[in-house]
This record gives sequence, C-alpha cells and structure tokens, in this order.
Amino acid sequence: MEHLLFWMIPVSSLLALLLAWYFYRQMMKESEGTPVMQKIASHVRQGAMSYLKQQYKIVGLVFLALVVLFSVMAYGFNLQNSWVPIAFLTGGFFSGLSGFLGMKTATYASARTANAARNSLNKGLRVAFRSGAVMGLVVVGLGLFDISFWYLLLDASIPADIYAPTAKLCMITTTMLTFGMGASTQALFARVGGGIYTKAADVGADLVGKVEAGIPEDDPRNPATIADNVGDNVGDVAGMGADLYESYCGSILATSALGAAAFMAGGDVDMQFKAVIAPMLIAAVGILLSILGIFSVRTKEDASMKDLLNSLSVGTNLSSALIVVATFLILWALQIDNWLNISFAVVIGLLVGIVIGRSTEYYTSQSYRPTQLLAESGKTGPATVIISGIGLGMVSTTIPVIAVVIGIILSYWLASGFDFANVSMGLYGIGIAAVGMLSTLGITLATDAYGPIAYNSG
Repeated sequence: MEHLLFWMIPVSSLLALLLAWYFYRQMMKESEGTPVMQKIASHVRQGAMSYLKQQYKIVGLVFLALVVLFSVMAYGFNLQNSWVPIAFLTGGFFSGLSGFLGMKTATYASARTANAARNSLNKGLRVAFRSGAVMGLVVVGLGLFDISFWYLLLDASIPADIYAPTAKLCMITTTMLTFGMGASTQALFARVGGGIYTKAADVGADLVGKVEAGIPEDDPRNPATIADNVGDNVGDVAGMGADLYESYCGSILATSALGAAAFMAGGDVDMQFKAVIAPMLIAAVGILLSILGIFSVRTKEDASMKDLLNSLSVGTNLSSALIVVATFLILWALQIDNWLNISFAVVIGLLVGIVIGRSTEYYTSQSYRPTQLLAESGKTGPATVIISGIGLGMVSTTIPVIAVVIGIILSYWLASGFDFANVSMGLYGIGIAAVGMLSTLGITLATDAYGPIAYNSG
C-alpha cells in the first residue's frame, strides 16, 4: 500500500505547478491600468530582471567552480558518491528557478493589483494573493517534484545489498541531501544579496526623496522609487522564494535521512521505507490543503486592515487544521512504529509555526499595541523611534525562541517514546515536526509574497 501512496508525491507536485500556471494566466488577463501605471510597472520589471540577470551570472560562476570541485572528488579520487555533482547542480537550479518565476509574476501583478483595487477591494486582494500563490505553489511544486524525481532515479540506479538490505535507503537519502546543499548555496546569494539591495534602495529613497528634496518615498518623481520597488521584488520575493525552497526541501530530505537511519539497525526495510516517505507524504497532502486554503481567501468591500489580516489568516488556519487530521490518517495508514506520538510531534511543529506567525503579526501590525506605541514615540523625535524600535525588535524574538525550544523538546520526547536515550527516533521526531511546520508552505508563502505585491501596487 505504501508504494501506491508514494505516487501521491509527484502527482501533488505537478498539480501545484499546474495551478501556479493557471493563477499566472488569470493574473495576466487583468488590465495593468493607466499608461502611467504601465510605464512605472515596466521600469520596475526591467530593473528587477536586470538585477537578477547580474546575480545569476555571478552565482553561475560559483556553481561552476563547485561542480568542478565535486566532480574531481567524485570521479577523480572516488571520495564521494558519483551522483553528488549532478544533484548539487539541480538543487541550485530549481532554487533559482523558483525565485525567478515568483519574481516575474510579482512584477507583472503589482500594477494589475492596483488597477483591480480601484474598482473592488476583494478583487484587488484576490489578484494580489493568487499572484503570491504562484510563488508558494512553484516552490512546493518544484521542491517535491525534485525530491520524488531523485528518489525514483536513485532507487533504480543504486543496487540493493543482500548482506545489508537497509543500507540502500540510507545511501539514497544521504545522496539526496546533496541537492538540498545546492539549494542552500543559491538561497544564500538570493536572500542575502537581495536583502542588502532592498534595504540599500529603501534607505536611498528615504534620504534622497524625503530628507533632501521633501518628496514622499513612493512618489514617482523620487529617483530612488524604482530602485526601492525593484528591491522589494528581488529581496522579498525572489530571495524569499529561493530561501524557503531550500528550507522546505532541506527539512523533508533531512527527516527522510533520519528515518532511514532510525530503522537501519533493525533490518526492517519496509518500516524504513515508511519512515522515509512519511515526511514526503505529509508535504504532498499539505500542498493539496494549501490549494484549498488559497481558494478560501476573500474579503468584504468595506474591510478594515484587521479584517484583511483575518481574511489572510482564514486560509492558513484552515489548511493547518486539516493537515493535523491528514497527518494522523497518513501515519496510521503507514503503521509506523509509535505512529500516534509521531503524529502529535507533527502537531507540535504546526502549533509552533502558528505561534511564531501570530507573534510576528502582533509585534509588527499597526492594528496592535506594540506598533502603535512605537508610532507614538516618534512625537519626541527620531532618536526615540530608533531606541524604541530596537527594543521592540529584541522583545519580539522572545516568544518565537521559547516556542521553538519547547517544540524541539516536546517533539523529541514524543517520538522517542518518552525515552530521551532513544536518540534516533527523537531526532526523527524533531525532523518531522519541522516538516509539519512547513507542510502548508504553499499558502504561507503565498501570504508572504502577497506583501511585496500589494506594497508595490500602492
């Protein structure tokens, strides 16, 4: 049965990619608005593509050097698996592709969002959110497709060892970790490089426009406005997409490798296989439920800021609630040892993710007291804002850090069967909790990508 369930993984990934293409086509059918709106959008799009072209040129050289190095180690000195150079390259390629596709969509969506919002708030929200969903679905779709592709390829290529039958799955999963390393390398350049560019452009827009010329930050007359909008796309969309692609794939691959290692000594290949595919299946079902959540996001025409935030939360909360039920069903169907406690470990991961999200919203949204108090501190001058902002930023990390620590301890304890000495199963529990946290990435990343799209539309 578990071998049939495996095919849900590539099917879910292809469905995500098809839906991403559908949302992109629907967005492109919308009007980009007035000639001025079209002109500004064109400049932003041109700038973003120029930046990405330059970045990928440099990253390409880095990858070329690393692939040559890995190839010499693999084929020249036989120091590592022969699949490593290729896997490393594909990981970086798909990570970069995720960022590129997401950013391309965002640069086309901003003006269309603004134009749609002129007539209908709900339509504006739908255009922006579903454009952001392209980013989310592309990341999870490409990620899970790459994982399933490499598993099938390595399963067919690596021969079984009759003397150590559990060694094959360990070899497969550890080799697959290499493409996660390639994704990490690409994410480093995309996230850090894009983030630095974003903030540099943002500060430039503030200094040149507001301080020197008295022109608002987002005024088209401000020479740094285009650079600022480009920065939002390359840092908060392309960079974030590449970064979360790596996190998503890394958590699934690491958990699969831990599952293979946890059941290696026992010699039970069937149980080992179940532990390997369990995080992949949870992620696959998470894609399906993310799609359901995306379609549930809507709002009323006279919605306040708090109402809009609640509208976005509806889809995320719905997907998170349903993945809890789905996780219990998946692990029960697989009949993994200690499946009930492992299921609760996944729930712990989801709860930690929700706590982090809600905590971040509380400390950053204008609808809540911390941000309102920070705004009030501006009445006494910029120095007060800087001091209060730094303090608020430090305080805001408290809840996420505590939540992560508690989540790690509880998931380890549950998966280990309440035996802290059972390290292999405890680590597997931590890994699968992380998979649970990222299982609904399709919709949570849509919410994140929605932000820069909506911001640029203004």
